[in-house]
Amino acid sequence: MLMPLLREQLSPYRAAVLAVLVLQLVQTLATLWLPSLNADIIDDGVARGDTGTIWRIGGVMLAVSLVQVVAAVGAVWFGARTAMAFGRDVRARLFDRVQSFSQQEMGRFGAPTLITRTTNDVQQVQMLVLMTFVFLVMAPLMLVGGVVMSLREDVGLSGLLLVVVPVLAGIIALVVTRMVPWFRRMQKRIDAINRVMREQLTGVRVVRAFVRERQERARFEVANQSLYEASLRTGLLMALLFPAVMLVMNASSVAVVWFGARRVEAGAMEIGSLIAFLSYIMFVLMAVMMASMMVVMVPRAMVSAERITEVLATSSSVVPPAVPVRFDAVRARAAADGSAGEGPDRTGVLELRGVEFRYPGAEHPVLHDVSFVAEPGRTTAIIGSTGAGKTTLLGLVPRLYDVTGGQVLVDGVDVRDADPEALWSRIGLVPQRPYLFSGTVRSNLQFGRPEATEDELWHALTVAQARDFVEALPDGLDAPVAQGGTNLSGGQRQRLAIARALVRRPSVYLFDDSFSALDYATDAALRAALVPETRDATVLVVAQRVATIRFADRILVLDEGRVVGDGTHDELLAANETYQEIVYSQLSAQEAA
Repeated sequence: MLMPLLREQLSPYRAAVLAVLVLQLVQTLATLWLPSLNADIIDDGVARGDTGTIWRIGGVMLAVSLVQVVAAVGAVWFGARTAMAFGRDVRARLFDRVQSFSQQEMGRFGAPTLITRTTNDVQQVQMLVLMTFVFLVMAPLMLVGGVVMSLREDVGLSGLLLVVVPVLAGIIALVVTRMVPWFRRMQKRIDAINRVMREQLTGVRVVRAFVRERQERARFEVANQSLYEASLRTGLLMALLFPAVMLVMNASSVAVVWFGARRVEAGAMEIGSLIAFLSYIMFVLMAVMMASMMVVMVPRAMVSAERITEVLATSSSVVPPAVPVRFDAVRARAAADGSAGEGPDRTGVLELRGVEFRYPGAEHPVLHDVSFVAEPGRTTAIIGSTGAGKTTLLGLVPRLYDVTGGQVLVDGVDVRDADPEALWSRIGLVPQRPYLFSGTVRSNLQFGRPEATEDELWHALTVAQARDFVEALPDGLDAPVAQGGTNLSGGQRQRLAIARALVRRPSVYLFDDSFSALDYATDAALRAALVPETRDATVLVVAQRVATIRFADRILVLDEGRVVGDGTHDELLAANETYQEIVYSQLSAQEAA
């Protein structure tokens, strides 16, 4: 997975990669030339007392060193820019892919691992790319060049390389093969610690309310200890690798000096050549050591690349149509056929035809043969026991999921055939858990419609019964909102979420148990204020509280994913047993009537 990812993501930077290769080649050639020049100074200048030769060759060495420095700086500059661009591009691709995921894919991966893959995993591969440009490109050039130059200095002494290099390579291979599985465990345990941290931070109020600090601390300690053990094991293996490499390198230096001194004494080799040979064998071993550093990073980067590629290779189960159906074209055709109801401008008609939905791998569908029509100017409510499928049904309208049977139509267009942007522009969703983004009250309200004016924002707040508390905030519309709206109460978050949907001015409103955190007085006032605002729109309300939906134009009763009741409050109360059970569990017979 690593190589395909690198090839794909680095292809736009071919010129920069070529520049790195050229500069590293120049740097390596300059580095390899310097010991040979040093040997010439010793043998032809110092040994013979020739000052002119020393100055001449010394000048050449200075020029070569300058070229080496310039090439090294240039290679690092191009390499660092390319590696950072690689990380930026991969993070952007991951973000875009995650944004396209439906609820099904989000549930499959989970937020903690997606965060880790977008941050830590990308960083691991990015660091490998940087180190590749800085070291790995130079390592093979240095290795081959060092062997060639050492053979040029003395063939007999070069036989040491036949012993040293295989020993070094064997040590590295042994350690690395043991590190790969531990790196894989490390990344999974980082996911686990992120999951625990995220749960404890978002649920800190619940933890404190139930006095579970000690148990949560113990749970974090288990995840932390697990990561510590994996990190310690890989750290021990890495700690073993470098001393072993240094031992081989130092033993090689001793062997070169030992055998080289004998050859110098026998007249088969000059002292300058021995010093140059020692430098070249160090270059060879340094090249192997640089490769070993890279090899240490490669296993973890490979694991990270697998995890990144898994996300990038996952396609959303909710796929935009190849040729989207235009809403205006369908309305015009309906008007021409005389089947547009009240006219071609009538928008917001929501229809479900024999809808079935089954989660992947589930034995039974969550929804069975659900059919109804919700029309503009009317409020359709859905009620049922917990797990009846109410929220799932609501999620099918904006295509958070796709039906596994039947059709969901908005204005006569199957939502699977509509352009997603055009579909979403018609829908104002207030989810069961109202989520606010970090920023201000204004930025959260304009999330629904960025061009909304200040008067429109205050009007939406007034309808949502949120104006009073927003005006009481020190900065009003510009008051800060923490991530998730944690600096606001549950009721305040719900009212701001409703105001955000009102700012959008959609033709279909979806309220998913959006009044549950409100007191009865605020609930009643808000519902009354919504009536004129939603007069021309379709309103679909999911609720657990009977008082919220008793005055709806139509109430659907869901039980185990099936519609078991359809009518007004009075009709259902008189004839539907399931609805009666729900009502009488909340209200007395006198209140229900």
